Amino acid sequence: MQATKTVSISMPVVVFYISGHGFGHASRQIEIIRQLQRLRNDVHVVIKTPTPRWFFDVAGLKKFSFETMETDTGVVQTDSLHVDVVRSIKKCDSFHRTLDQRATSEAVSLKRFDACLIVGDIPPLAFRAGAIAEIPTVAISNFTWDWIYDNYPDTASYAPELVDTLSTAYASATMAWRFPLHAGFNTCRDIVDVPLVARRSTKDPDKLRDMLGLPRDSPVVLFSFGRYGVSNINWTHVRNTSGYHFVFTSGEPLGLLPNDPMFTALDEAVLPRKGLNYADVMAAADIVITKPGFGMVAECAANDTAMLYTDRNHFPEDAILKAGMPTMIRAAHISNEDLLEGHWQPTLDRLLDTQRPKTSCHVNGAEVIGLRIAELINQ
Repeated sequence: MQATKTVSISMPVVVFYISGHGFGHASRQIEIIRQLQRLRNDVHVVIKTPTPRWFFDVAGLKKFSFETMETDTGVVQTDSLHVDVVRSIKKCDSFHRTLDQRATSEAVSLKRFDACLIVGDIPPLAFRAGAIAEIPTVAISNFTWDWIYDNYPDTASYAPELVDTLSTAYASATMAWRFPLHAGFNTCRDIVDVPLVARRSTKDPDKLRDMLGLPRDSPVVLFSFGRYGVSNINWTHVRNTSGYHFVFTSGEPLGLLPNDPMFTALDEAVLPRKGLNYADVMAAADIVITKPGFGMVAECAANDTAMLYTDRNHFPEDAILKAGMPTMIRAAHISNEDLLEGHWQPTLDRLLDTQRPKTSCHVNGAEVIGLRIAELINQ
């Protein structure tokens, strides 16, 4: 489907610029858009992102225009566990050297849409474009890219102006809504802290297992490594894991799985036909094996799923997440080596016996933010 070129001026238009780094940015904005549309069914949503269109369609999001575009560069990952720092710096610097030209072009597009508000998660381009077009902007995230790149010592050598460029762009945002487990935002104005945003299942876990064809009598473990995946798992060793059933979704290397009844592969595209979504798979699982990620922490908290996480190398956000997640979810660490070798049993066993945090965290961020956006539109 092609992006809509014009929108009736009588209809409020909100434009969402979403980072394509992984699926977490898009996942949480989908929930925010869903809540906004429940509150204001007259709002027209325009989504600009490099995240694939199918991700929004599978989520069942309705009534939106979509434009595939490079909103930022994130970081360059060889897989979900490794970041190529130097390539990331060079790519980010190359993109943002032309930030003002890109923003000027986007400002023309925003005026054509007659947009009344811009939401960015969290491309600097969104806020520069909004400033040029004189349209209010709101930054929503738990980190800013200037903070990420300022944490790489190589940035000073390869791109000495990059951090200042990104920081200046964030300073042009009208306001910032900051999630828990946050860092950065040093140049942002009017910062407000908001709760976690997460996809939440409303179905009974036992019934979900029946619907998904999963056993009720053994712990279910979801293997989830997002957009970039992870390979070279020793599946022979995994098959020696006793007492667990493992679930894989279509984003993982399913063709490499051995044919064994202890494994179930699910096609994410088929889930909506059964009235299900990824949050339902999360809720059906006792544990998810993954790498640290804000979205995954939030969805574990929302669906009472424990997390067995490994290290994501050279991504500064990980330290923030690792420090904060024990207050939100049941979590345990596994090394990259043990993950790849399939030595999962001891850590899985320990995690099953881990007690839940004594205090619960709020996961109603989509409702809070959707209402705030609706209020801004009314102003």
